[in-house]
Amino acid sequence: YLANSIDLDGVRAEEIKKALLRDIEEELGHARKLGNRIKVLEGRVPGSLDLARGQRYLQPPNDGTDLIAVIRGVIRAEEEAIDQYKKLIKMCDPVDLVTQDLILEITGEEQAHRRQFIGFLYEYERGEAKRLTAAAA
Repeated sequence: YLANSIDLDGVRAEEIKKALLRDIEEELGHARKLGNRIKVLEGRVPGSLDLARGQRYLQPPNDGTDLIAVIRGVIRAEEEAIDQYKKLIKMCDPVDLVTQDLILEITGEEQAHRRQFIGFLYEYERGEAKRLTAAAA
């Protein structure tokens, strides 16, 4: 999210960049809450080298004006996060209702992020379709 919040270009990119910056802060908040919960449960919070890296779909596009690629990447990232949180919700029931409650809250926030970017996608795809139609005429 950070690279795209910096690298995107153009007037139309400004709202996307602002939304990404807000999401970064919220995602850090999620990480803090989850980390604190892991600590309470006597676990160890993983460091950056402990985490698998394989996500490619949200890498900054070569074209800094390719907003649709970034928007689709954010939607996919949110969907994957939501899917993971849903698995955790099931794992916690009925064993750890406190963690389950935390994950339910975070899942709702991820769903809101996803919905915001779906709205962006509708707007930008509609605009792109109009531009292509006008160019073909």
